[in-house]
Amino acid sequence: MRQTKSLDEPARPNLQAQASLPSPPGRAGEGEEPKKRERKQPGPADEKPAATVHRQKSSEACVGGDKSPQQPAKTMKKQDAKKEKEEETMKKQDAQKKKEEETMKKQDAKKEKEEERLLRTTLNALRIKMKDKAKAAAVINDLISDIMEHLKKNTLYFKDVQQKLGTGSYYENLKIADPDEFDVMMPMPVDRAEIKPFKEDGAFYSVGLKRGKNPLKRFQQEGSSHLSASEMLQDFREEVKKCVKKLKSVEVLPDVEVPPDVEVIRKKRACPAVTLLIRQKELVELSLDVVLCLEVKSTWPSFTQGGLKVERWLGGKAKQQFKYLPFYLVPKYKGCGTVVCDGVRAKDVWRLSFSHVEKAIMKNHGSKKTCCEAGGAKCCRKDCLKLLKHLLHLLKDQDQKSFEKICSYHAKTTLLHACCSRVDDSDWEDSRLAECFRGLLEDFEGHLTEQKLTNFFIPAHNLLSDVSRKSCTSLASRIREQRERGFPIFMENEK
Repeated sequence: MRQTKSLDEPARPNLQAQASLPSPPGRAGEGEEPKKRERKQPGPADEKPAATVHRQKSSEACVGGDKSPQQPAKTMKKQDAKKEKEEETMKKQDAQKKKEEETMKKQDAKKEKEEERLLRTTLNALRIKMKDKAKAAAVINDLISDIMEHLKKNTLYFKDVQQKLGTGSYYENLKIADPDEFDVMMPMPVDRAEIKPFKEDGAFYSVGLKRGKNPLKRFQQEGSSHLSASEMLQDFREEVKKCVKKLKSVEVLPDVEVPPDVEVIRKKRACPAVTLLIRQKELVELSLDVVLCLEVKSTWPSFTQGGLKVERWLGGKAKQQFKYLPFYLVPKYKGCGTVVCDGVRAKDVWRLSFSHVEKAIMKNHGSKKTCCEAGGAKCCRKDCLKLLKHLLHLLKDQDQKSFEKICSYHAKTTLLHACCSRVDDSDWEDSRLAECFRGLLEDFEGHLTEQKLTNFFIPAHNLLSDVSRKSCTSLASRIREQRERGFPIFMENEK
């Protein structure tokens, strides 16, 4: 019977099988001396990567090296301290900058306050006394009534003259200093007229009378229906002279106030007005410009399209009401009077006038109807214009020759454009007089620098086209200097 090996008994090695197997390499056989193990030279495959070597060296240095294991922490602390110091420096710089800004604001506020005081003082000095205004107006109104009566009763060609139109600064409440200048238009109605533009800017026109009876046909050019502005103005001038001569011949009764001394001033080239000087006791010398004009009740000329941009300021309804009004033509030309265009001499053309619309705008100048009225907020639009006119007057006194062609109408047109740009009454609050005046000056400087100031009613007409670039640049520079220095010219005048 075959015996079974116990599972717990260890297996005995088969010595005979092991003896027959070859000896493993590198190991001596039985009875032989063991050989020394040869040292293997490291090859390229056995080299360690540089990063590994670096980490190993760093580790070794930290474990048993000379450097302290706390060095990275100290470096971080130094960096944090440096950063905190930089932040502290920046905070100090910001604080210093803020302090300087606050100082500048205080200085600007102080400067603006002083400027405001100066402008208010100047305006008070320019204000006209009501007593003087009333006396001057009475003298002027009497003289105008005498002239109109003479035209209606003693002339054939001007007997249809209409009620006078008061225009200009006095009637717009924009007069400054003295009530010494008055402008009055005397309209002659022209119901059937044919007007044609003279040249390309749309401001000047030749006027022809259509069929029908009209005493003004006496002034038509020979072989043409065109009314001669120069001849008509000359006849009008002669009639005004006759009226003045008659007034001087009137005998003054005892206890009756002596009438004013009236003198007709010599005609100026291209001037549409007959200018009268009036002298009377207890009054400053008065100047009255009487302007003959044609009144045309028809659609405004096509060149006015794109002008009168008051929709955002006064509203579209106001603009339509203005456009329903007649327009006027005054006997004025530009340049050489002998220049001929389409058979018409320059001195015989007429210039468009919308002074009646300007007057209406200046009287109702607010975006709200209550502006500058009792119970309403006051704006500084008119005050800004008065100051600009005064500044222009003072600068012209310093150099009359250079700035001769620049006048108060350029200032008024600048204001009208500014009002269409800054349309709200809040943009012109009375408390912001200094700021608003500086803004208006910057506008005027811009127009002068560009040598371009668009006619408020006729976009193609540049009001500065006949002013030299040198004059425009020079005046812009002087105005800028006054603005930046706080208006020393007003201070000098104040003294």
